[in-house]
Amino acid sequence: MTPQQLDKLGLDHKWLDPLNETFEKYEINTPKRQACFIGQCMHESGGFKNLQENLNYSAAALMRTWPSRFPDMDTAEKYEHNPEKIASKVYAGRMGNTTPEEAGKYIGRGLIQLTGKENYANCGLGLGVDFISHPDLLATPKYAALSAGWFFNKKSINQLSDVMDIDTMTKRINGGLIGIEDRKVKINKVLDALNNG
Repeated sequence: MTPQQLDKLGLDHKWLDPLNETFEKYEINTPKRQACFIGQCMHESGGFKNLQENLNYSAAALMRTWPSRFPDMDTAEKYEHNPEKIASKVYAGRMGNTTPEEAGKYIGRGLIQLTGKENYANCGLGLGVDFISHPDLLATPKYAALSAGWFFNKKSINQLSDVMDIDTMTKRINGGLIGIEDRKVKINKVLDALNNG
């Protein structure tokens, strides 16, 4: 990836080395693979700007985001705009988190919003970094990108990128098809920039 291509995509040059290091490490080495990686990460991170999950939700947003956990307004209002309480409700007892404190500590971070103590531990093993003791490292450009590359590799998304199966890769990243149209637009925009950059 070149500085000119980053400019075309409106991305800060601080991402140049982290992206290129990630692409080399995880064989994200074709325009299709790079477009899917960058496009999906753009969607997940608000254009490479949100490297840590913001759990400051309104009651209505809680009901939209986690309908099974916040099935009605009465329940949701007890949690709205209280990130620690929300983290405990939605992440405790899942993804390797055993306590409310762990649920709040291992919230989504990085370009792909890696979440949960188990993912932090496994990604740390894969990259040789102690994210359990230093979770904030995942919100730095280097590890935000590398953790996303680790996740793409773990979920075999390069192979889906080769055939541009955006629906399946989105399910593997997000668990559903949330934001699918935006993801497709971003991926195609990146592919165009890479092919004509």
